[in-house]
Amino acid sequence: MRHLRALCAIADTGSLHKAARQLGMSQPSLTTQLRRIELEIGGQLFARERTGCRPTPLGRVVLSRARPLVSEMRALVNETKAAAARASEGPQLRIGSTASRAIPGWLRRLRLRLPATETSLQMDVSANALLRMVAGGQLDVAFVHEVEGSPLRFPEGLRRRVLVEREPQFVFLAADHPAAAKAVVHLTDLAADRWMVDPTVDGEWDGLLRVLRAAGLNPRVLHGDYLTASSLVATGEVVTVCQPTSRARPDMAVRPLHGDPLGVRLLVAARTEGELDAVYEDLEASYWEAARQAPTYGEWLAGRATAA
Repeated sequence: MRHLRALCAIADTGSLHKAARQLGMSQPSLTTQLRRIELEIGGQLFARERTGCRPTPLGRVVLSRARPLVSEMRALVNETKAAAARASEGPQLRIGSTASRAIPGWLRRLRLRLPATETSLQMDVSANALLRMVAGGQLDVAFVHEVEGSPLRFPEGLRRRVLVEREPQFVFLAADHPAAAKAVVHLTDLAADRWMVDPTVDGEWDGLLRVLRAAGLNPRVLHGDYLTASSLVATGEVVTVCQPTSRARPDMAVRPLHGDPLGVRLLVAARTEGELDAVYEDLEASYWEAARQAPTYGEWLAGRATAA
């Protein structure tokens, strides 16, 4: 495995010097190791050039088999370490999630069903970061949303399960906004408004930008987190996209967008099917509980059921 990791490092960095630094060894030692590997295999694996190292045809064949083995070994080590930590500390369930109103109900159900299990929660605006943490063994499961048109980067080996294939995104606007008088808002109703979006949420800015441009709009956009956005929406400074499970307030209205132009896919990811089985039903029940508690979303769902 040490030899295979060395070959992958050389190919990835394109340089013996950079690969040696990545592997924590000297360049002469790595050069000697590469010569031994090539002698054992019986052929040259890398062509040494002034600009670096490039895999030979034989090298590409070896790398095609080496990479999956290195990846599997890394996963084995991570999973074993995680299992050992859980065994020494008692049953643990480490959950990661992007923002969702389903989380309180999910944690409540897990606590009632698994009273001996210590459940932890890590929130992050980046779904991709959470997926990397699951793949790396720092989390057991992650509940994330994937913005339409901006696919998430799923690390190799992760299992996934779809909770909602397409959840429409609604809009938050001030309660006294003229468009709030309508049951459904057209994007053109908001042509004169400033929008606020959190650019650190994976895919969110790109998704909104595509939708606005498709509607022929080029509004002013402010960047900020959604707590700040809520405060500015209430005073009429901005409008912003929101999840359909969001609830209205006396100073803020939640409205669906005409034609549902912006949607996300809700997914749960884990390293094994067993880990997905352990949490999925509780999450599903909690999501639809949150949906029933959101009047605007409930009306939207009822309208879809009637149309079907």
